Amino acid sequence: MIHLPLRRHLVGPIRLAFTLLGLPHTVWTSGVRPAVSCPSSYPFPTSKTISADNTSYCRRHSTMPSSVGPHVKSRCPQYPGSNIKRLSVPDDKVDWTQKWPEYNPVSYTAPSVLNNPAWADPDIGSSSKFNTVDGAVDRTSFEGSYKVENGKPLNPCGRTGLAGRGLLGRWGPNHAADPIVTRWKVDVKGAKIHHSVSQKPVLQFVSIKRKDCGEWAIPGGMVDPGEQVSLTLQREFSEEALNSLSSSPAERAEIHQRITNLFKSSGFMVYKGYVDDPRNTDNSWMETVAVNFHDDLGNSVSELPLEAGDDAGQVQWVDLDSSFPLYANHSHFLEIVAKERKAHW
Repeated sequence: MIHLPLRRHLVGPIRLAFTLLGLPHTVWTSGVRPAVSCPSSYPFPTSKTISADNTSYCRRHSTMPSSVGPHVKSRCPQYPGSNIKRLSVPDDKVDWTQKWPEYNPVSYTAPSVLNNPAWADPDIGSSSKFNTVDGAVDRTSFEGSYKVENGKPLNPCGRTGLAGRGLLGRWGPNHAADPIVTRWKVDVKGAKIHHSVSQKPVLQFVSIKRKDCGEWAIPGGMVDPGEQVSLTLQREFSEEALNSLSSSPAERAEIHQRITNLFKSSGFMVYKGYVDDPRNTDNSWMETVAVNFHDDLGNSVSELPLEAGDDAGQVQWVDLDSSFPLYANHSHFLEIVAKERKAHW
């Protein structure tokens, strides 16, 4: 990813807003990430009530019925972007505390990661310091302290049927940020539109269609080295939903102003923790901070034309609805937003 000078001017106001929210500061490496070929979607229940607290995703789902099981997408039969098959892990063997002496999954790290790009770790070594900030790399987890076995970190949500790093650059947690930008759906007179069944007002959110797998998702990305999570949220939204990287100086200045106005408002921290991502392995996994920024009056980013950029194939405002399929566990994030805003879901 290319870093533009205008981003530095946003650090102050955005950092202040997120300091008030108490959001964590994580780091990541720069560079272009490999494309991901996503598997077909796995069903997740949408009838479950998910509270907007700091309870981790995997801890919440470990109490779900065994027919659902924890981190389902992290156990997809075929690893994305490869011909590698995962070892099938039954629900009752996911937890590391369950004895399974025969468990011996194949180890796979994508060639693009083994080529040692700037955003990836070198191969595992004794110098890696897990559960702490290791130089420029934050290896702490939102899930708390994770176990390290034979020099390798263990996925805090349990077995995935695959060892190694897969497509992920870091051993252990790989930190990301997901900005959820919403507005009310209104008619030509500016009045809120209510859903015909729930009778609740309809929220819309900015959604991108990922180029790598064709699934709709919340715009987001990895946290760069030394970067505030708040800045990552703004940067990823600007690049993926507004295509700021290809904008003219005048357009970039307007985007800067609109984004500053929105992101300096009080955001709602939707989620912080483990992400059920098909790229996860036994030794590398995704974690994120998802924050909702709501354009209540429809006069900030709502007036900017959406234009896909970076990793986005398409971008558009989409109605929040439980029937709309999304990448990874993004549907759960939106369910929390809908409940917080008392909107239709």
